[in-house]
Amino acid sequence: MRLGLTPNQLSFISLVAGVIAAVFYATSRPASGAASLLLSSIFDLVDGEVARKTGRSSAFGAAIDWIVDKYIDAFIIIGIGLGGVDLRIALFALFGSFINTFIKPVVYSELGYRDRVSGKIDDPIESVGFFGRPETIITILFFSFLRLDIGLLIIAVMTHLSALQRVIYLYRNCRGP
Repeated sequence: MRLGLTPNQLSFISLVAGVIAAVFYATSRPASGAASLLLSSIFDLVDGEVARKTGRSSAFGAAIDWIVDKYIDAFIIIGIGLGGVDLRIALFALFGSFINTFIKPVVYSELGYRDRVSGKIDDPIESVGFFGRPETIITILFFSFLRLDIGLLIIAVMTHLSALQRVIYLYRNCRGP
């Protein structure tokens, strides 16, 4: 905030750091990739807080934040795949990451959740799902120093299980008109 950067500028910096991380992963430099991914994640955490504290929260900013997050996730996982991890595992992890996140906007649209609390949409699915983006990033950071193939396999399995948990929740709790 002291630097005068807008929340959307912080999101853009997060995207740039994420792209740099993906290049490092694609060129088999996982430690450098992890450092850039950590930097990207810090900027991602800060953008929303800056938006709320400066009164610059907007629907556009919230949407851009989600879009940037998914671009970063895709770049990182594809970069890891190009860096030598079995592309089948990378694609399964990428699909799991996307489908797990995709459920939320479907819920917003189909069930009509629009009310915001502290800048975020207040919906029942927010607290459902045990493996989301933060866990994905932490797993990639951790396994960058061990074996990225195992990390992506964990992400693939856990994001799909988390998505299944969300679908079961919706089936049990949201089957009305």
